[in-house]
Amino acid sequence: MTKIIYIRHGQTEWNITGRYQGQSDVPLSELGIEQAKKLAAQFPAPDITAIYSSNLTRAMTTAQCVADRFGLTVQPRKELREINFGDWEGLTYDEITAKWPDALTDFFQRPDRLVIPHGESFPIVQQRALGCIRELCEAHPGETIAVTAHGAILRTLLAHALHMDLRYLWTIRQFNTAVSIVCYHEDGTTSVELVNSTAHLGAAQPQSKI
Repeated sequence: MTKIIYIRHGQTEWNITGRYQGQSDVPLSELGIEQAKKLAAQFPAPDITAIYSSNLTRAMTTAQCVADRFGLTVQPRKELREINFGDWEGLTYDEITAKWPDALTDFFQRPDRLVIPHGESFPIVQQRALGCIRELCEAHPGETIAVTAHGAILRTLLAHALHMDLRYLWTIRQFNTAVSIVCYHEDGTTSVELVNSTAHLGAAQPQSKI
């Protein structure tokens, strides 16, 4: 069995303003850095043997805070990047719906069939994420590792672990620096121990919808 502690990156300025980040390389806000430090200080496991991250800055910075606590080096993986929002990147909800009036209806109600102009689909994102996770499980049998990534891609991984159709992707919340824990067993089954925990943050903080 391999236990993976999934972490969503800390808050960014685009989270605050409601801009769709995708693969745009947006850094953490001051609050996002504080969230990552709180996570490292109150990490939900006594030890991890490795930490992997999306190679985007917001995820790498979050991962580095955790890595420093355990004396590890963050190992970047481009397969863990957020969904490519194509023509929507950098835009707000209102800006997207002004140009593509029906697009975000599918985004929230039928993400399984969503077509993003010049972007990725959720099934493709799930496939590339799962390919990476299978490699990590093979490399770390019997170990506990951490993976830092993004809201949408983590939802696809959790949906798979929970045997949920991607149509219901948005049933799963993923707050900034939220922790989810999934065990991957040798027989191919999964067991989910935790979803979207922000206990390390203490009092409630503002969170983005996506």
